[in-house]
Order: sequence, then structure tokens, then C-alpha cells
Amino acid sequence: MSKLTDFEKYVIEQKGTEAPFSGEYTNLDSEGIYLCKKCRAPLYRSEHKFISHCGWPSFDDEIQGAVTRHMDADGKRTEIVCSKCGGHLGHVFEGEYLTEKNVRHCVNSVSMIFEATEEVKKTKFLATFGGGCFWCIEAVFSELNGVLNVTSGYSGGLATEANYKAVCSGSTGHAEVVQIEFDPDVIDYETLMLVFFEAHDPTTYNQQGNDIGPQYRSVIFAHNSLQAEKASEFIKHLELSCVFQAPIVTELTMLESFYPAENYHNDYYELHGHQPYCQIVIKPKVDKIRKVFSDRIKSKNIS
Repeated sequence: MSKLTDFEKYVIEQKGTEAPFSGEYTNLDSEGIYLCKKCRAPLYRSEHKFISHCGWPSFDDEIQGAVTRHMDADGKRTEIVCSKCGGHLGHVFEGEYLTEKNVRHCVNSVSMIFEATEEVKKTKFLATFGGGCFWCIEAVFSELNGVLNVTSGYSGGLATEANYKAVCSGSTGHAEVVQIEFDPDVIDYETLMLVFFEAHDPTTYNQQGNDIGPQYRSVIFAHNSLQAEKASEFIKHLELSCVFQAPIVTELTMLESFYPAENYHNDYYELHGHQPYCQIVIKPKVDKIRKVFSDRIKSKNIS
């Protein structure tokens, strides 16, 4: 969650309203995505936006599942909030015939962050996932064609620094993760997510096998709003397809910081592949990925 100013708290948490024509996004006409200021969940695409001359940013559609509607206490207006964090956005109106969709989301600029398309492009070649011990996840993604580098590390905690001992205590709130640099001309983000969900159990809360604790939670850290939108849609597809017998508990959040792990964690399976943990825990995962994604595996052999 982002730290809010007093005025942002007034609007987002206390359901206040900014003055008309005072918001920075009222007349913005740029390509990109609008995110929730509090939790950075994607809310609206730029193609949803139109100039209504009402004094606030207006949208005639939303990203599927991003916005939740509630009636105001007086029953006169319909409030809209971020579906992820419940932050107040504004109100929605119908019957004004301002666009063909006949809907106007009247949103406070201060409730949103705009991420231009050019900014999305700068970070689209990185992906960060957590799914248990990072030795396992690193070994799996290192197998794939198009993956240029995999770095073990820590993300998602409250502490401003991270190390293996502190994270393993469970007190910092960080998850063990891998940050993947990939070539989008060879492998796309959707395929990385397929491998991620194939390589771990996304239905066990704070646990993968015998590894228990918040540092082993299932989590996707999106680098930009496009990744967040794709991951949200991917998880919904898995849920609707009933791929897993239990509910998916994978956390989806925006990446705020990444702390590389100590050097001895990198390439752990490649360097220590004959150790018992590697043979018993990691090797079956690697073998499974090699079999399922045989057409995407690099030409190397680790026994």
C-alpha cells in the first residue's frame, strides 16, 4: 500500500471530494492506464476516458472487476471504490447520454495514479514471482528459452532492508522471490505465469511443502499496470477453469522494492544439484517443467 498524504486520506479513506477542475487528470488525454493511488491496482484504460466538462476525470468503462459499486447512505448516488483495497474513487452516473455506453464514472484525480504507456514499456522485460523457496523457483525459470537472467531475492516486506536470516524469521514480511529478465520476442509474460503456476501449489497459504511461513507465500509482484491486469485475468481464468481443486490464494500486488539475495543463493541448484534437498525437492519440479514445456527448454543438462 502506498503512503497517503492527509488530503489523499480525506478523499480515499474518508470519502471526500476534491474541488472541481482542480485535479491533474481532469483533461489529461494521454495513452496509458489509471491505477488506484492507494494499492496501485489497475482501474481504467485511457480509451475509457472522455472529456465531460464536469470538473472531474470521466470514464465510460472500467477494467473488468476493478471497480465495485455501493449505494451512498442517503440512497441517492452510487459510489465507486477500488475492488482491491476499497479506496473511494467517486460516483457513477447513467442516463446522461454523453457517450454511446451512457455511463460516466466521475473519479477524483487524487484517487488515481496515471501510468503512461511509455513507462510500461520500460519495465515490461522483468517479472517477479514468489512460490516457496527461491532455490526451487530459480531452478525452474533458468530452464526456459528466452529467460536471460534469474536473480533470487526478497520483496513485499515492511522492513527497508532484507537478508536471509531476517526473512526466514518471518518478522520482516518479505517473501522469497525470483526476479526474471526475459526476452519478449522469445517468451511472453503469460508463458512465465503458466510456468509459475505449474511449478508450485498456489492453494496453500504461506506454505510450499515443508517450507512454512509468510516468506514462502505464493505471490506475483507486478512491475507495471499491464502485468497486473494480465495476472489478474490469468488468475480469474484459472479459477473459472477449476484447474485447482482448492481456492487460489496467490497474492497479486505491485512491486515496490526488490532486495537481491546473498550471492550464495544464486544458481543454487546448478551448483549443488547432488545435495539431498536439491534431489528430493527441486529436481522433481525441474523435471516436471522440462516435460510440460519441452519445446521451451534450453539445451542444457543438470542431473
